Amino acid sequence: MTLRLHDSASGVAQAAALLRDGSLVAFPTETVYGLGGDATSEAAVAAIFAAKNRPSFNPLICHYASADAAFTDVIPTATALRIAAAFWPGPLTLVLPRRAGSRVSLLAGAGLDTLAVRVPAHPLAARLLAAAGRPVAAPSANLSGRVSPTTAAHVLDGLDGRIAAVIDGGACAVGLESTVLDLSGPVPMLLRAGGIPLETLRDLLPEIAEATHGGTAPRSPGQMLSHYAPDLPLRLGAQTVAADEALLAFGPAIAGGALQFSLSDSGDVVEAATRLFAGLRYLDAEGRRLGLRGIAAMPIPEMGLGRALNDRLGRAACAQPE
Repeated sequence: MTLRLHDSASGVAQAAALLRDGSLVAFPTETVYGLGGDATSEAAVAAIFAAKNRPSFNPLICHYASADAAFTDVIPTATALRIAAAFWPGPLTLVLPRRAGSRVSLLAGAGLDTLAVRVPAHPLAARLLAAAGRPVAAPSANLSGRVSPTTAAHVLDGLDGRIAAVIDGGACAVGLESTVLDLSGPVPMLLRAGGIPLETLRDLLPEIAEATHGGTAPRSPGQMLSHYAPDLPLRLGAQTVAADEALLAFGPAIAGGALQFSLSDSGDVVEAATRLFAGLRYLDAEGRRLGLRGIAAMPIPEMGLGRALNDRLGRAACAQPE
């Protein structure tokens, strides 16, 4: 049973404690209700994907109590500082280069070298984020593919029993997801239309371009295949591993290989999700150092988060390294 918490000092304190403990809490923003989890915890982020039945590890938006807090995890450009001053708090997400020492989990950023960050304007969200004291990853609080929720009742319609709590802040004022603006490249790029109209952004950014979504949109969730690709070739469905390959193992590892990384010894897809991007990075770096010819990935069942794991591994295998 999912707790329904009130907009009160005690409700905020309980919700913040649950987030710090790694539990999932839905909360209102001015746009829609978000399904919040500790963005610094791989396990909490994996639980978000599991609760939503989200089919792929798309980048999640990290929510902060202030712009200063957000800029501890990303590197703000001069344009980003100007846009943040104009529109934060508010329904605008900025995609910026990830800081080298960022505390945000690799899974929350889908292994990219950028992060999507925003400072919501809803007063309850601001109090909750300040009380939690850490970035909170939060996609919309609904099952994947369903209509985004704008009330606590909507959240419970789809996620009752799947998350720890929802804190009720009434109906969302905007009712439409945040605008997503990529400022990590040379040209500002609108990745998603949302709560702030393109025309309003163009008042400050006349050079803004609109992304196409045919597989080449920069930083668009799940679009750029090469962002998931190690430099070493990746071989899927491995039943054996050669002496000059590294092994990405799932369940009981097969014998052989010069190097191994286990996603989950027990074959737990949720645990595997928390370790996927770290495992690929480790095997790629160490494998190249050792002069290996590739990475062999053991099969993962197409169930639960296994579908998302296979989606990302498939993208990595077919992509050409940048």
